[in-house]
Amino acid sequence: MSATKSDNRINTDSQTLTGEIYDVVIVGAGPIGLATAIGLRKCGIENILVVDQTRAFRQVGQVLDILPNGLKSLKHLDNQAYEAVKNTGMGFMNSPQSNGEKTQGEKPAKTSPEWVYKNLQGETIRSTPLGFDHWFQQYGEGRVSIAWYNLQTTLRNLIPEDRVKANHRCINVIDEPEKGCVRIDCISDLRTEANPYAYWADGQKVDNNEPQNLDPTSQQLGSKSFRAKLIVAADGINSTIRKVLYKDTPDSDFAQPKYSGFAAISCREITEIPQELQTQIEEKFFQDSPIVTISNASEITDSLNELRMMLFRRPGSHIGYILHLAVSLESLEDKSESSLLDLAMQQLEKAGYPDVLQELVRLSPPANMQQRPYYIHHASTSDGESQPTWSRGRVVLVGDAAHGMPPFMAQGVNQGFEDALAVTTLIAHIAETNKWDNGEAMGYAPPEAIATAFEKYENLRRPMMKYIQHATLTRFPHSSDEAWNNYGQQVYQRNFDEIIAALSS
Repeated sequence: MSATKSDNRINTDSQTLTGEIYDVVIVGAGPIGLATAIGLRKCGIENILVVDQTRAFRQVGQVLDILPNGLKSLKHLDNQAYEAVKNTGMGFMNSPQSNGEKTQGEKPAKTSPEWVYKNLQGETIRSTPLGFDHWFQQYGEGRVSIAWYNLQTTLRNLIPEDRVKANHRCINVIDEPEKGCVRIDCISDLRTEANPYAYWADGQKVDNNEPQNLDPTSQQLGSKSFRAKLIVAADGINSTIRKVLYKDTPDSDFAQPKYSGFAAISCREITEIPQELQTQIEEKFFQDSPIVTISNASEITDSLNELRMMLFRRPGSHIGYILHLAVSLESLEDKSESSLLDLAMQQLEKAGYPDVLQELVRLSPPANMQQRPYYIHHASTSDGESQPTWSRGRVVLVGDAAHGMPPFMAQGVNQGFEDALAVTTLIAHIAETNKWDNGEAMGYAPPEAIATAFEKYENLRRPMMKYIQHATLTRFPHSSDEAWNNYGQQVYQRNFDEIIAALSS
């Protein structure tokens, strides 16, 4: 592994090196890393550790849609995790935060809320029910919406506290074949003590802003290393592990994610909306829907080059929006909040959006404006040959670290759960057959069983990710009912018992 030559290696003489060799260390305590840990523990592999660079777990992230394939994967990983996530998500859908569907003492709405797609005239092109039961009847599993932090917290509560460590930024990965393991070096910010299981203190919110460009030689930093038989990298689209693995290798061009060509400009909420304008938007676009996507097409097309506007309700009748647009990365860089608002207005006017929507955006408080470029790790390349590997030695990439992409088909976390299920199944087989070290040759080659397992993981998952990324970048499933039904069969209705059987064979 070329990481042994990394210029970022910290001085081992001044760091703490734990004597324990874990079976698995998982880098990244987001939903995918935590789901992997839960799955491993369910399989009886309890000698694990999850580390994350965040100084403390705090309430960040947006709402995620856990779709049938994600819920099926989670259920196979651990039924308790599945039930906890399902109940938390269904509670979110019935809370005042989601759409006022249910307040204390009221019964849930009888009809399922819908995500409606409309043209600029307010005519409905397509609607998608958001309720759990509708999806369950169609695909054999439901659908829930859940805030990212709530999903993380729900999964983290199923793991012993001492198995999850915040404030550990991984900076290097080093093979130690003579010990039959791999070592990861981490640094921690010692300027504040953070409780990773709470972000409130003395009635005030803790300042958990993470320091940037940490210098390992700083007196305010501590260092620690961990050894493990396997490393699962679930540290996101800007994965440190991926960068270290690919450095000075034929895959070095793939170390950093690529800009997808698409981005989002959003406003969290607009609070000062004149009543007349509010009524026009409600009657023409929202009606009874909590969320609506608007485009200037007469039908949903397979092109993302057309500006799309997502409107959603906030508590208190406030409205927020996200504009998905095809722009250059340079047009977003170093933009102030006011400049982002100007860019949003320019795009709406260029696309011919009606005055009522332009007026709404014009009311956006600049302080609430945000921008987000969408990046991607392509699962396939244009030449079809130079594919970046998702593993090296005893280290394997999962989730966005392997194949991150824009969120247009809401498959990021769902495909990550599928990765977690596949990797967990294969690691469990290695543990059952005690092949952690079998076949290791004179301190260089990793065990054959591990190489075979990771190759099987990639052979299974890469074709699906090619399909998902293609659907994400072209939106072809939305082009017709037939295309959507075919997509549903390919993605939502797969038999995960058969998948697990194939992995276990």
